[in-house]
Amino acid sequence: MILCITEKPSVARDIAKVLGATAQRPGFYEGNGYCVTWTYGHLCELKEPADYCAAWKHWALSLLPMVPPKFGIRVINDPGIERQFNTIRTLLGNCQELINCGDAGQEGELIQRWVMQKAGCSIPVKRLWVSSLTDEAIKEGFQHLKDQKFYETLYLAGLCRAIGDWLLGINATRLYSLKYGRERQILSVGRVQTPTLALVVARQKEIEEFVPKDSFEVRTKYRGTVFTSALKPFDSEEEARLLVEKLRPHPLVISDITVKKGKEAPPRLFDLTSLQVECNKKFGMGAELTLRTIQSLYEKKLTTYPRVDTTYLTEDIYPKCPAILGSLKPYANLIAPLSGAKLKKSRKVFDNSKVTDHHAIIPTGQPLPQGLTHEEKRVFHTIALRFISVFYPDCSFEQTTVNAKADKTAFKATGRVITDAGWKAVYGNGGDSGAAAEGTEAVLPRFEKGESGQHEPFIGKKTSQPPKYYTEGSLLKAMETAGSTVEDEDLRESLKANGIGRPSTRAAIIQTLYKRGYIKRERKSLRATQAGIDLIATIKDELLKSAKLTGIWESRLRLIERGEYDPQQFIDQLKVMITEITNTVIADTSNQIIETHQDNK
Repeated sequence: MILCITEKPSVARDIAKVLGATAQRPGFYEGNGYCVTWTYGHLCELKEPADYCAAWKHWALSLLPMVPPKFGIRVINDPGIERQFNTIRTLLGNCQELINCGDAGQEGELIQRWVMQKAGCSIPVKRLWVSSLTDEAIKEGFQHLKDQKFYETLYLAGLCRAIGDWLLGINATRLYSLKYGRERQILSVGRVQTPTLALVVARQKEIEEFVPKDSFEVRTKYRGTVFTSALKPFDSEEEARLLVEKLRPHPLVISDITVKKGKEAPPRLFDLTSLQVECNKKFGMGAELTLRTIQSLYEKKLTTYPRVDTTYLTEDIYPKCPAILGSLKPYANLIAPLSGAKLKKSRKVFDNSKVTDHHAIIPTGQPLPQGLTHEEKRVFHTIALRFISVFYPDCSFEQTTVNAKADKTAFKATGRVITDAGWKAVYGNGGDSGAAAEGTEAVLPRFEKGESGQHEPFIGKKTSQPPKYYTEGSLLKAMETAGSTVEDEDLRESLKANGIGRPSTRAAIIQTLYKRGYIKRERKSLRATQAGIDLIATIKDELLKSAKLTGIWESRLRLIERGEYDPQQFIDQLKVMITEITNTVIADTSNQIIETHQDNK
C-alpha cells in the first residue's frame, strides 16, 4: 500500500479521485493500492519554551534569552488535529511507501516533514510537485515523482525560518513586554512584523514632518499648446513674473521638432504580491482577502499555484498556451485576434532561468463553473486579462517633442499619440491600471520649424507634495523590495531576493499588525497607532526594525534553499544577535512604558 499525504482534505479528495482511491474512511481515502490522507495545514509546531525548561514557563528578564540546545517539535494541542495525526501515524505503519503531496513550496515541505518526523516515518518517501490541481497536472506529477532527498534544502530553509521566528519572536516579545510594557501587556516583536511596522511608522513621520514648498515655473501658451520653460523653477513668484513680463513682447519661435517612435511591452504576468497589489488598487481588496480568493481559485482548479514570487513561465508551458486561451470562452472576442497565427513568445514571459519552484499565476484551462463568488470572478478576470495581454503585440506610439524659444528662453512641449494599441486593446481605453503608461497624452497640432507668433506667457505654481500613506497594496510592494520605492518591473524583480517575508506570509503579517493594535486603516490608508510609533521608537537595534537588514536574512534563507549557505551558520548568527539585543535592552535605564490594548499574556 502507498500512502499519500496532502495539506488539505479538498486536495486529498482530488488526488484520491485521480488515483482511484474511491472508498472513504475516517480521515482518509482508500483504493487501488493507495491510501490518501491529509493534514489541516500545520499539525506540528516547534515546542513552547516550557517544553524545554519548566522555568521558562514564567516571564522574567533573568531567564532571557531562551535558547534551547536543540529544537524539537510537538503535535498541536487540539483534539481534531491529534485525531488526524494519529490516523496518519497508523497509516504509516501499514504502508510500504509514502508520497509527500504537500503544497509545493517551503512551508508545505516543512508541514509534511514535521508530521513524518513526529510520526516516526521509516519508509521510503517520494515527492509530488505540481503547479495546478487539474486531473492532467496531477497525473503528470505522479509520472515524475522524485526522491525526497532532492528537496532537503527546501526543508532546511523552512526549518531555519521557523527557528529564526521562534528565537526572535518569543525572546524579543518577552523582552520588550517585560521591560517596556505595563503589567500583563504584550509588546509583540517579530523578525518580519517589526520591520514592516517600521516602514509604516517611517512613512507616517515623513508625512507629518513634511513642509510644503512652492516653486514657480514659467510656461507659455501658443496655438492652444502649453510649452514649459527649460529653466529651473523659481523660488519666488516675483522672479518668475519679471521673466514673464520680459518675454511678453517677444514672439515664440519653433526651433526644432522631433518625432520618435516607441513601443511599450505588456505588463508582466502576476506573482502573488503583484496580484494582491493590483486587486487592492482596482477593487480595494485587502491582501488577506486576495490570498484567500486566489487560493480558492487554485483549489477549484481554475488557476495555478498562487504562493509564487516569479512573473515568468517555463518554456514547457508555451505549447499549452493555445489550449488555455481557447478555454477562456467568456473572452472569445479578445482571443480572436490571436487566432490563426503563432503565439508571441517573449523572454519577458518565458524564461526557465527565472523560475525555481513554480511559475507565474495563470489560468489552468479548465472551464469556468457557475457559482463563483464576486471576489473570485474579479480575481479570475484580472488574471485572465493579464494572461491574454502578454500574447498581444506591443503598444506602438509616436512621441513628439517641440522645442521653441522666446527671446533667449527655451521652451518645450511634448505629446504622445498611440498608433497601434496592441495589448492595450485588451483593457480598452486607458490601458491596464497595472502598467506604466496611461493611454494617449495631449495630441499636438502640426508645427513647422521656424514658424513664430504671439504667445501668452504665464506662471505655473507648483507645490511640493509629501509621500502618500501606505495602502495595503503599496506596503506589500515595499515589503517585497525591502522598503525601496520601485516602479520599474526589471528592478523590482532584482530586489525580490532581499524582500521582507515570503509572498505567502506578507498578508498575514499585515493582519498581525492590525490585531496587535500597531496599525489601523483610515479609508484605504494605513496609519500607525501611538503604540506602534512608541514601539519602533523604543527598539534601538536596527536589525529588528530595518527592512533592508532583515532582507539580508531573507536572502540567506533563499541561499539555504539553493544549498549555497550553511543552515547552522544562520541559526548561530541569530543566537548571537538575540543575546546582544537582550543585553542591550536589559541595560536600558530609560524607564519608558508603552501603552497598548493588550491585557493578558
